[in-house]
Amino acid sequence: MAAARDAPLYLGFDFSTQQLKVVAIDENLNVVHQNNVQFDSELPEYRTHGGVHIHADGLTVTSPVLMWVKALDLLLDKMKGAGLAFSRVTALSGAGQQHGSVFWRRGASETLQNLDPQQDLHQLLQESFSVSQSPVWMDSSSTRQCEDLQAAAGGAMRLAELTGSRAYERFTGNQISKVRETRPEDFLNTERISLVSSFAASLFLGGYASIDFSDGSGMNLLDIRSRDWSEICLDAAAPQLGRLLGAPVPSTSVLGPVSSYFVQRYGFSESCRVVAFTGDNPASLAGMRLQAGDVAVSLGTSDTVFLWIQQPSPALEGHVFCNPLDWRAFMALLCFKNGSLTRERIRDESTGGSWELFSLALRDTPLGNNGHMGFYFDSMEITPPAVGVHLFDPDDNKVSSLSPQVEVRALVEGQFLSRRLHAERLGYSITPGTRVLATGGASSNKDILQVLSDVFNAPVYTLDVSNSACLGSAYRALHGMMSQSVTSFFDVVKKAPEAQLVATPHPSAQQVYGQMLQRFARLEERVLQEARP
Repeated sequence: MAAARDAPLYLGFDFSTQQLKVVAIDENLNVVHQNNVQFDSELPEYRTHGGVHIHADGLTVTSPVLMWVKALDLLLDKMKGAGLAFSRVTALSGAGQQHGSVFWRRGASETLQNLDPQQDLHQLLQESFSVSQSPVWMDSSSTRQCEDLQAAAGGAMRLAELTGSRAYERFTGNQISKVRETRPEDFLNTERISLVSSFAASLFLGGYASIDFSDGSGMNLLDIRSRDWSEICLDAAAPQLGRLLGAPVPSTSVLGPVSSYFVQRYGFSESCRVVAFTGDNPASLAGMRLQAGDVAVSLGTSDTVFLWIQQPSPALEGHVFCNPLDWRAFMALLCFKNGSLTRERIRDESTGGSWELFSLALRDTPLGNNGHMGFYFDSMEITPPAVGVHLFDPDDNKVSSLSPQVEVRALVEGQFLSRRLHAERLGYSITPGTRVLATGGASSNKDILQVLSDVFNAPVYTLDVSNSACLGSAYRALHGMMSQSVTSFFDVVKKAPEAQLVATPHPSAQQVYGQMLQRFARLEERVLQEARP
């Protein structure tokens, strides 16, 4: 028993939009502690709603950076109160909401290196930020800066080829450019700019942490192939920006030992190491243990598709990031706004609100739906940018309605054909070893998952991914410590719970959906053409 009490622990933090979470695992990947701090309810003095402040223009969205610092004080005190032995922590890592930025005031580096363990972090760092309200991923106020960046790069497609994404308002480079233009004095008083992930790592390190390749890919500034800052993009965003960002590092990097502040205040070991923090989406990829050729489909309010790809072909929709687990590979992310709410609407209208009848409709209709097809964009879609419901008969004629059972299948097939089509456009290809990992609310419906399996012509597995960013961060802490001796992340996490096989493709699926995908692409282009003025 003594050995178990002394066994190493690994911490994974997640600085997300609404809360700060932590998971502790042992070397056998068992979760031994979980904790969190809810920003709105536990730190009411910052007056956030959903962890953010939405400004009067409705476009500017920020979070108080000191709220994140105080949340860490509170979380560590909770962990201490729960009896977590910090002395056993061998390594820690973490995740941050992607795209958010933190502006450190001149002199903050010295403050970080000389923290007084008798005081809380939020007291010690009160004067350390030149911008007190950090722009976050929900912000959409930097449209002009996006236009300027795309012009400098030679157009939206050229920027996507370079940085993995066209210009997005929430991406950090455009936010930095806006701060430089609208708050020039604060910008001049800045000595370092961090992402939320590298800001959090800096707190533990007692010095500025490098931005990692994977989270750095969400800035519109990193050349995803050279894995260094693009001079074209840096120059367009701000002069001398490279100095303020520091050199990016591989996501598996061990940044150094934990700050003496945490050793003296909480009893961390001096040998505890800080592994580079990354973005919440890359950390979730680690938490889901996605492998080469795999695709993860999160079926929620919006549907998100995560891909592991070897040879990316960035597009105007979706995002390509450097892979957090293998620096030679890439990951891609696609977001589809019309997910579960649209499925629920069709359930209500076609099957009287019954999921049982919805499932029965999928079982009673043939693969390919006898050629009937539908595009369901109740809200303005992200991928592709279109709106409205567009229904087609087997001869590609537009129709105004479908029978209830046919409509159910048209919706589900149409959604999953769209997921596959746009994944393949980013460089994804289905291989004999491909697995589809299904997560989110609709992943409990086996008949929906059967259609997913058929459309992708691959087996579908389900996985409990609650806290996937936290868990992925803890796995990455363990991998970071072992990466000198064990090359593969997957060797490190092989003891983790297995994903459960829930569906395999029908023998005719490849033939049916291979042809259908080409037709779907043609009809999608037609829908887009009709929508253009």
